[in-house]
Amino acid sequence: MPVHARRPVVVATVAALSSASVLLAGPASSAAPTRDASQLPGSFEWSSTGPLIAPAPDLNSPSAKDPSVVQDEDGTWHVFFTRVENDDWGLAHTSFTDWSQAATAPQVDLETASAIGPGYHAAPHAFYFAPTDEWYLVYQTGLPSYSTTKNPDDPTSWSAPKNFMDSVPQVVQDNIGNGNWLDFFVTCDDANCYLFSADDNGHVYRSETTLANFPNGFGNTQIVLEDTANNLFEGGAVYRVGDTNTYLLMWEAIGTDNNRWYRAFTAEGLDGEWKPLADTEDNPFARSNNVTFDDGNAWTQDISHGELIRSTNDQTMTIDPCNLQLVYQGKDPSASGDYNDLPYQIAKATQTNPDC
Repeated sequence: MPVHARRPVVVATVAALSSASVLLAGPASSAAPTRDASQLPGSFEWSSTGPLIAPAPDLNSPSAKDPSVVQDEDGTWHVFFTRVENDDWGLAHTSFTDWSQAATAPQVDLETASAIGPGYHAAPHAFYFAPTDEWYLVYQTGLPSYSTTKNPDDPTSWSAPKNFMDSVPQVVQDNIGNGNWLDFFVTCDDANCYLFSADDNGHVYRSETTLANFPNGFGNTQIVLEDTANNLFEGGAVYRVGDTNTYLLMWEAIGTDNNRWYRAFTAEGLDGEWKPLADTEDNPFARSNNVTFDDGNAWTQDISHGELIRSTNDQTMTIDPCNLQLVYQGKDPSASGDYNDLPYQIAKATQTNPDC
């Protein structure tokens, strides 16, 4: 499969997979109690469904990709994803109360249904921001952007886009090469909110603002992890592990087989140093060699851009280390052609070896 970013651009030339990355310092629904982060294992095994969400015909999209999943206080699952129509990248939404309904649940094009409107919008990230009792949908427009609503059940209610930042930080400009600044993910602790981002060129960036000032004031953008472009490509996410101060960073890589997979790192605190947890092709966080399929049909060799299901829906991005589930995009291994035309669909994998 040719290497492409999520916009039709040239991607930086990269080296083969290296052994380690450069490590730099760097209302919610009620949920079951989570356990200690020491129960997060050093190796992972997963069992995956087949495709659960394909693009509805009226989206006119070959793919449903970049899923973000959140559950509201009524138990409804909301999945936001990227759709592509004739090279027009936009956002779509579907919702259901049980994953068995995902394949047939209605899908809404947010470009036409809401004030998000036309233009380039991709790679959504949804969460409830408890301090202001609002839901946020973060996405890329060339810059980090967001919309808000008080009611995620109403896909027409999302506000017009606003930017977290109005220009590309100098550190990104200096290091992006032929890549793209993209895949924005927000995680907050009790004092600050952090905006993580990728550049398709081997860098993980972190910007910050105070919890009280969010969504304004993002700055102090730093590189907190770096490697070759293929080893830290895009599709990142950062989660709090249970009720601890340990955080899990998962980042998408392009393997030596040219398929997508996930590496994982941990840090103590969101401003801590990221240390490898499961970050090699032989010991991946999620890759074709540690994912089996419920029906025995390995429908994808890509374990690509996705999110872990959270144990809360708020800005802390908390996960239960004893119940990890990964909602991701995959595609038929025989599919080829232009990146925009690849038939990505959304599936869900469940960890089968929790250390609990």
